[in-house]
Amino acid sequence: MTGNSKNSKSYEDIVRQTVVEPDSSARPTKAQELAAREGFRALDGDEAGLQQRVVQALSTVGGLSAVHVEVARNLVTLRGSVAAPGMLRTLEDIVAAVPGVDTIHEQVVITTASR
Repeated sequence: MTGNSKNSKSYEDIVRQTVVEPDSSARPTKAQELAAREGFRALDGDEAGLQQRVVQALSTVGGLSAVHVEVARNLVTLRGSVAAPGMLRTLEDIVAAVPGVDTIHEQVVITTASR
């Protein structure tokens, strides 16, 4: 056993990089596994385009920077927060006007200023 800690990798890291899985696929990286656990899902071209259109439409209105957009087919899920109750309706109206949006799941909360 050598004391070279500069190039020390765990056994798991070495296996990830060198051993092919039985189905001939490569093992995912740790970052890819973490993204999968956090719910990452790659978007196809249509979904990516829809997400871009929704984000662009929301960027035209102030106060919506804390709203995050997720797209699955023609379903748009909105998560995050807004500062005033009236912004919820504005948010929904903007997203509903974007071509390609069929359904909106709004999971946005209203934040209030601390006392």
